Amino acid sequence: MIWNQDLSGKALAIAQTDCKYLRVMAGPGTGKTFAMKRRVARLLEEGVDPASLFVVTFTRVAAAGLVKELRDIGVEGCEDITAVGTLHSFCFRTLNRLEVFEFSGRVPRPLVTFLKSGVLQFEAAPLLQDIYTDGKRKDTKRIRAFEAAWARLQSDQPGWPQDATDREFHEALIQWLMFHRAMLIGELVPEVLKYLRNNPACAELSAFSNVIVDEYQDLNRSDQVLLDLLTSGNGVIVGDVDQSIYRFRHAHPDGINEFSTTHNPTHDEDLDECRRCPTRIVGLANNLIMHNHPGARTPRLRPKPGNPEGEVHIVQWHSMEEEGIGSAKYISWLINERGYFPGEILVLSPRRQLAYKVRDALKDLNIAAHSFYHEEALEADAAQEAFAFLTLLGEPEDRVALRFLLGFGSATWLSGQYAKLRAYCEETGISPKEALDKLVAGVIALPGIGKLHARYQTMVSRLGVLRDRVGEDLVNELFPEDFEDTKLLRDSVMSIVTDDMKAVAMVERLRNLLTQPEMPEDENVVRIMSLQKSKGLTSKIVLVLGCIEGLVPFIDPDETPAEQREILREQRRLFYVAMTRPTDILVLSSFVGIDSHLAFKIGARTRSGSGGMARTIATRFLAELGPTTPVPIVGTDWEERRYE
Repeated sequence: MIWNQDLSGKALAIAQTDCKYLRVMAGPGTGKTFAMKRRVARLLEEGVDPASLFVVTFTRVAAAGLVKELRDIGVEGCEDITAVGTLHSFCFRTLNRLEVFEFSGRVPRPLVTFLKSGVLQFEAAPLLQDIYTDGKRKDTKRIRAFEAAWARLQSDQPGWPQDATDREFHEALIQWLMFHRAMLIGELVPEVLKYLRNNPACAELSAFSNVIVDEYQDLNRSDQVLLDLLTSGNGVIVGDVDQSIYRFRHAHPDGINEFSTTHNPTHDEDLDECRRCPTRIVGLANNLIMHNHPGARTPRLRPKPGNPEGEVHIVQWHSMEEEGIGSAKYISWLINERGYFPGEILVLSPRRQLAYKVRDALKDLNIAAHSFYHEEALEADAAQEAFAFLTLLGEPEDRVALRFLLGFGSATWLSGQYAKLRAYCEETGISPKEALDKLVAGVIALPGIGKLHARYQTMVSRLGVLRDRVGEDLVNELFPEDFEDTKLLRDSVMSIVTDDMKAVAMVERLRNLLTQPEMPEDENVVRIMSLQKSKGLTSKIVLVLGCIEGLVPFIDPDETPAEQREILREQRRLFYVAMTRPTDILVLSSFVGIDSHLAFKIGARTRSGSGGMARTIATRFLAELGPTTPVPIVGTDWEERRYE
C-alpha cells in the first residue's frame, strides 16, 4: 500500500514531517501505533535503508507486533529492520557484537531477582548482605540509581555517582559483580553509554538515520542520553506524561515535557481523541488525571464521537475473600450469559495475594485463567533453592548460584565466612568452586569457614544424584509434581522442556522466561496481572481489584513529604492507566474486611477490627472521578441486581 493511503489530520502530519525532531504527545487509545506504523512505511517506501532505522519499543511483543502489522499491509523492507525492540535488547546485542564484555572483563550473566517489600530478592539477596551499607531497602534504591547511571533527576548528568556513599557503594557493587561474573539487567544501558562516550569514532554513533522511540515518558535520563547519542539523523519520540509510571527506575515526566526545549528544532503533534474507551470512561479518567494538573481547564482526552457510553461499576465487598469469589462469579456470568470470551477479560490487582483469590475462584468455576506475576514462581525458598541447583547442574562454575546456596537459610548469608573465601580466591586467582574442591580434598586449609565447608559437601552430594538426569526426569527430581512450593516454577519449566533437554539448556531458557517476562498472545484465558503490567494492553472488560487506601495509592511512609506528593501523582497516573484499558466495561472493586496479618504484609491502611480482621476504606481516587461517577454499590446487592 501507499503510506498515506486514507491518511489525514494529525496522523498524516506525524507520518510526513521531516523536522529534525518530532514529539508526539499521545494519550491512551489515541492511535499512536497506527501513526508510527505509517511513518515507518513512508520512510521505507521513500528508499530509506531498513538497517538505518532504530525503532525502540517498551516490550518485545510490541516490537514483533509492529513488524507484523507492517508486513500485513504490504510494506516492503519491514522485515529487514534489524534494530527494532527494547532498548535493553539493543544494548545487549551491541555489547556482545563489539566484544565489549571481553574488553571490560564483564560477563553478561543476568541476576534473577524480584522485589519484595522494597528489597531485591533471590540472587540479589546475598549481594545485598555482602555489600551492606546502611539498610537493604536503601541499598536496593542505590542499585536502581546505579542502573540509571546515577542520574536520579532529569537535571543529572548520567555516568558518575556524586555522593561519597554512592561512590563507595558503586565500587563495592562492581567488584562483587565482576568477581561473581554477573551483571544486573539494568546495567546494559549504562555500559553502552559508557562505550559510546569513550569511543567517539565508533560506527554506532552514525548508524541510524531515523530513531523512533515509543513510551518515552518511561525512559530515565540515562536512556534518553543514550538515544540522543544514537540519533545522527531524525528523532521521533512518542509518549504521554499522564502514563509515566516508572519512577522507581528514575523515569520522570520531565523528560518528555522538556524535550522540545532541549532538542531543536522540534515539531510537536498531539493525539488526544481516545478511540479505545467508551465515552463515560473517558470522562471519569479525565476528571481523575486533572488532579495532577491544577489550574488546567482543557480535558486531557477527547471521547471519539460515536463511541458507546460503556458500563462502569463501582463495587465494595464485605471482605477480600468475598471480592475474589464475587468477581469470579461476575466473570463467569459475562462469559456464560453475555457471550464474552475469557481472553477478552483483564483483571488488575495491586497485590498478587488479592489476584490469587480471583484466579483460584475462576479455576473452581472451570474458567481458564493465568496470573502474570513473574516473581511468584520464585517466592518460595524451596523454589529458589531448586533453581540454584539447576543452575549449577548446567553451569558448574556459576558463582552466583554457588554463592546463593552456600548462604541459603542463614539470616546473614554466612557473609563473614564467605568474605574469607572470596579474599582467598582473589589472592590466588582461583574460583570459589576450585577453592572449595581443594578444601574438601584436603589440599588446602582455610580456617574460619567451617559452615561453608559443610554446606558445600552437602551440595556436592545433591548435585551428584542429579548429574545424569535430563528432561522431565530432571524436572521431577528438582520440582516434584505434588510439591506446592515449586509448582509454579515446575509449570514454567514444563512449558519449555523436551525429553532429552540437559540442565544447561533448561536453565538458559528458564532464566530468560524469568528475567524477560512477556505477555503471551492469542491465549483465550482470563489475564490477571498488576496495574503496572497492563501498560499498552487493551481488553473489552477490565476489573481493577483492591481499590483501597494503602494499595491504591501505595505511598511509602518513610519517604519525605515532598517525595510522597510525587509518589501520589504517579499512583494517580497508574490508576489512570488501569482505567483506560477497556473498550466495553470497567469495574472498580474494593472491600472492607481483611486479615490483619495480611493487611500489614501488603501495606494496606486499616482500622482495628475484631476476630483477627481489620477494616479498610475505598481509595481516595474514587472521589476524584467527578460528578458522573456511578454510585458505589455493595457487592452482594450488585449480584442480586445482575441476576434479576
